[in-house]
Amino acid sequence: MSQRIIECVPNFSEGRDKAVIRQITAAIEASGGVKLLDVDPGEATNRTVVTFVGEPEAVVEAAFAGVKRAAELIDMRRHKGAHPRMGATDVLPLIPIAGVTLAECAELARALARRIADELRIPTYCYEAAAFAPERKNLAVCRAGEYEALPEKLAHTASAPDFGVRPFDEGVARTGATTVGARDFLIAVNFNLNTTSTRRANAIAFDVREKGRPVREGNPITGRVVKDAAGNPVMQPGTLPATKAIGWFIEEYGIAQVSMNITDISRTPLHAAFDEVCRKADARGDRNRGAGSETGFGRSRQILPPQAASLDGRRRGGDRPHCRQVDGIGRPEAVRSCREGDRVPA
Repeated sequence: MSQRIIECVPNFSEGRDKAVIRQITAAIEASGGVKLLDVDPGEATNRTVVTFVGEPEAVVEAAFAGVKRAAELIDMRRHKGAHPRMGATDVLPLIPIAGVTLAECAELARALARRIADELRIPTYCYEAAAFAPERKNLAVCRAGEYEALPEKLAHTASAPDFGVRPFDEGVARTGATTVGARDFLIAVNFNLNTTSTRRANAIAFDVREKGRPVREGNPITGRVVKDAAGNPVMQPGTLPATKAIGWFIEEYGIAQVSMNITDISRTPLHAAFDEVCRKADARGDRNRGAGSETGFGRSRQILPPQAASLDGRRRGGDRPHCRQVDGIGRPEAVRSCREGDRVPA
């Protein structure tokens, strides 16, 4: 029988206090049966992305242990950061790697979301393949309004969480809410720009992201938003399908970035995203300058499917010598991890 492996990539709302981050990752490792692959804290975002893999049951237990410890250590009433967030454990996706289907991961995610709500009393939403409603497949819908909107969202049936429905009280004020889901591979990458302007970075992000930007009357920045018969904004689609993007300023680097998620690399390969961001940045006079790398990529630290590496490797010219194969977790050729500073993830 082939080994069954899934990946978990929880995002915790603490990126500055290394002691807190270490306690959360220690709880994950102490649960047993998982391999911790990466811990990526961000000062400006005040957020840490953790990556670990293992057999499904072990990963679910480790994820629960991480959520529990984060709830004990992080107080959302004091949280500030550049990244959208609504909870101490903000988002927790399960990703099938080997011998497990996306549908199976969705069932695991729903069970984990219920357990988090029942045992830890943290309101939970289910997104992507684990969503109970079509609109909640989109993480942005679940996280609409961020932490500050939770009192209002918890008070209305349409916006209430899938599990752990209750009024906004001291407990929720401290932990916020968590979004648990199941999805396929996603590439998260930041493109560095030769500007410090968040407005310009956002303009480039809106140029390229699939959702695009609202159509405006007259002035494209200050003009009145055009709406359809139902009162919804009319959107001008961006140039890159299967992408989500925002712009922000990262104080620790002294630059603005386009932060992008690529949800389907068959529709938008990594190199195509880079080329298009460069083109739009050039058009606005804000050349994509990279992070000390001739390709111009910022950073992307995660497990990627082999086709992401092969597509970009053929486009950019060769192997990535600093990438390491993850051993002992089944089908190692399908799972790779790169150090920060590599020119592209592979």
